Amino acid sequence: MKSFYLTLVLLVLLIGSGRAQQQEQATTRMTLEQCVAYAQENSQSLKNAVLDERIAKARVNETRGIGLPQVDANINLTHNQKLPRFFAQYNPDQQGFIDLSQIPGIQPGDVVAFPNFFQLRSSGNASLSVSQIIFNGSYLVGLQAANAYRDLSLKSKVQTQEQIVVQVTKAYYNVLINKDRAKLFDANIARVDSLLKTTQALYENGFAEKIDVDRIHVALNNLQASRDNFYNLQELGVELLKFQMNYPMDQNLEVDGDLNTVQVDENLLNSYSANWDYTTRADYQVLQANKKLQELNIKNKYAEGLPSLVASANLGYTTQSPNIGGLFKTETDIDETSQVGPDKWYSFSSFGLNLSVPIFSGLQRSYRLQQEKLNMKKIENNMLNLRSAIDLEVKQSAITYQNALNSLKSQQENMELAQNVARVTKIKYEQGVGSNIEVIDAETSLREAQTNYYSALFDALIAKVDLDKAYGKFTNNQK
Repeated sequence: MKSFYLTLVLLVLLIGSGRAQQQEQATTRMTLEQCVAYAQENSQSLKNAVLDERIAKARVNETRGIGLPQVDANINLTHNQKLPRFFAQYNPDQQGFIDLSQIPGIQPGDVVAFPNFFQLRSSGNASLSVSQIIFNGSYLVGLQAANAYRDLSLKSKVQTQEQIVVQVTKAYYNVLINKDRAKLFDANIARVDSLLKTTQALYENGFAEKIDVDRIHVALNNLQASRDNFYNLQELGVELLKFQMNYPMDQNLEVDGDLNTVQVDENLLNSYSANWDYTTRADYQVLQANKKLQELNIKNKYAEGLPSLVASANLGYTTQSPNIGGLFKTETDIDETSQVGPDKWYSFSSFGLNLSVPIFSGLQRSYRLQQEKLNMKKIENNMLNLRSAIDLEVKQSAITYQNALNSLKSQQENMELAQNVARVTKIKYEQGVGSNIEVIDAETSLREAQTNYYSALFDALIAKVDLDKAYGKFTNNQK
């Protein structure tokens, strides 16, 4: 029985070890660049933007196809179960190829319905028509508009890529900072736990009071509870990063990176502002593409008033027969009683040019042109408004970034000072020249300084992301 329990315990340990190993293997580590690349490859919004770009390319080819020869083939077989009659009015003073005066009882002015002597019941027609645009102003403008539309779709895709980079980068920095903070939690707990053991030993030897042990024990419990809560928030941050990347929520993800490699310094402001203009911004490029399209819309309204010239040709064969079967008889099938000659299918052809000259449209073209010009004015106003918004965003992001750097520098100095105070206070306490309360206060101040430092670091990283976006750095990277 004892060996059975031993085997069972070993089996449980092996299963647990296997599961742990499986979970460890399923965890994927990604750097910031890998997270961004994964998001751009799997983002549904970016996939739609790529589809829009492909649609735009197809539209360009569609527009070009309008200028190519248009060829249509048509085959028509018709059988008239009852042919329509044709009508004539009797007028004695007029003579036609049918003498109506021979009809008994007919009076001048009477209308006579005659059977159709000139059409057989079944007919067949096979034709090929070809048309070619020689000149059309709207078509030429349409080609330019199609290319401009493709450029707009490309600019929109770049703007979508920029949004993805910003969202993923911010979520990544949040997880990366919390990853470093988790290490500090463990270090703080280890330090307070060591202090607790030292105080416990002092108490057992009569050099400390029970209340001193309890104070440190309370501090340790609070610190452990804070660590557990922080781990839950860290897990939520990872889930947010997965969401921004469109990464499977049921798979493990871990960030891979070092905060020391992230460049946050004042020199960025000078380098960013040098030779900068509005065209580096993705949203401004999209508005420029819309303006180009609107210019072509106005140009097209002028082109609609120009003449258009189209060449056409129509070639084919036609025949008639008393019945459908007669349409398909060959020369050897024709007998003496057939009403159709041996050359049943007769060819026909026509060629022509069609010149269309717009003269007067009830001032419709004029009013349509007026509408397009007013729409152009709206786009120009939007561009002025966007310029003002970009100026404000650039200045605001620069000030925010500078303030974040100043705060980060101060908080880093405060954390270093708090670390030194905690170290010295602990030494004094262990040597019997300091109080227990001083140690606990120093540890609390240290944790607050660490929290403030990482909060300032996160603000600085986010401010840098906003600064990069304001100066169009992400847009240039996506081109």
